Amino acid sequence: MSIPENQVRQFTVGGDDDGIRLDRWFKRHLPQVGFATISRWARTGQIRVDGKRAAPEDRLAKGQVLRVPPGDSHVKGGLGKAERARKPLTEAQIELADQIVLHRDPAAIVINKPPGLATQGGSGTFEHVDGLLDAYTREGGPRPRLVHRLDKDTSGVLLVAATPGSAAFFSKRFSGRTAKKIYWALVAGVPSLDEGMIDLPLAKQPGSGGEKMMVDQSEQGQPSRSRYRVIDRAGNRACWVELQPLTGRTHQLRVHMAAIGHPIIGDGKYGGPDAFLSGSISRKLHLHARRLMIDHPDGTMLDVEAPLPEHMAASLAQLGFNEGDGEYIPDPSGDLTRDDKKSIAKQHAKQYRKERKGERRGRAETGRTRNDSRVAAPPKKSGVKKGLGSPKPAGKPVAGKPSAKPTAKPAGKPAGKPAARAASRPARPSGPRKPR
Repeated sequence: MSIPENQVRQFTVGGDDDGIRLDRWFKRHLPQVGFATISRWARTGQIRVDGKRAAPEDRLAKGQVLRVPPGDSHVKGGLGKAERARKPLTEAQIELADQIVLHRDPAAIVINKPPGLATQGGSGTFEHVDGLLDAYTREGGPRPRLVHRLDKDTSGVLLVAATPGSAAFFSKRFSGRTAKKIYWALVAGVPSLDEGMIDLPLAKQPGSGGEKMMVDQSEQGQPSRSRYRVIDRAGNRACWVELQPLTGRTHQLRVHMAAIGHPIIGDGKYGGPDAFLSGSISRKLHLHARRLMIDHPDGTMLDVEAPLPEHMAASLAQLGFNEGDGEYIPDPSGDLTRDDKKSIAKQHAKQYRKERKGERRGRAETGRTRNDSRVAAPPKKSGVKKGLGSPKPAGKPVAGKPSAKPTAKPAGKPAGKPAARAASRPARPSGPRKPR
């Protein structure tokens, strides 16, 4: 909106701005007016809502009439810098913007972002989705806004809010983790478990300028969780997986898959040489945002799928995968239940045991060697075992001392004092008893 400098303007609050703060309304519709100016206008009573004075923190309601005083861009503390004019889009850019649209309604625009096209501009980046949004701006309406982003080399579903109100609505769904995002990826090798949870904290890698992430188990790492499910496999060479990020960290899926030893094909940044397959498989990143499910401001569910880019569709075909096999998507709604947590814990324990299998096998072999040495030891000398009341085994004879004979007792007749006394008495003579 243009700001007249010499007359009072009145605006009717629309439904898209229902419940918004007054200062946020200015930021949406009159961004040239600074917060200091808004505060001064409110303090001096120049801003009125339905004829009453208003403060910057007051909430607006649909249908209210907002009075805005004349602006003065020449006085310090008045209007801020004017919004920098954007270069008009070329015919090729407008055509590209139209081709990538998957869904459009008054609140949302969903596009299929091509690989290699950045979401936002940066140092040396001049072609990006944000620069194409003017093609979706309706005459006299607000400019659409990005509410999330994809990596430059990642393709697939990208949601753009058509109005400031829908931007706030969708942003809350992403920050509240209620939006469901499903990715398809080709990864090197095959995970030991067909499905599981990767729970590894992430942080920016020092020295990379924030352009690279790493697993960080210290207090600096941010909690990061990703689900994966193997859809199909090409022997032990590669597999096709379905991924769902439960948190929204930078490069989360790429770091997590590389951390478990199965980097995404084409991701040399995190997977190194292991991320590339020999043969005719493309060296581009094989990560695609396949599906987005998010609440819509009209109360329905926005559910959009994006077709695969050419290089990824060709790789799936070369590896013998059928795209239809990936259409089954388990219900990711809601938080993890107690049973889910138990199942995930069992999966992690099973995977941990497999990783330690070689170490256990080495210990077992060492133990068998020790046991074998004990079994192969020469037998002890025959004789009565040492024990309570048993004589010592015979050694070298000592002169003048006859060797003691072992006293073998009959089986089943325990030794005791009565037997010992009976053995010490002399035997009675046979025959008739001598009269006394």
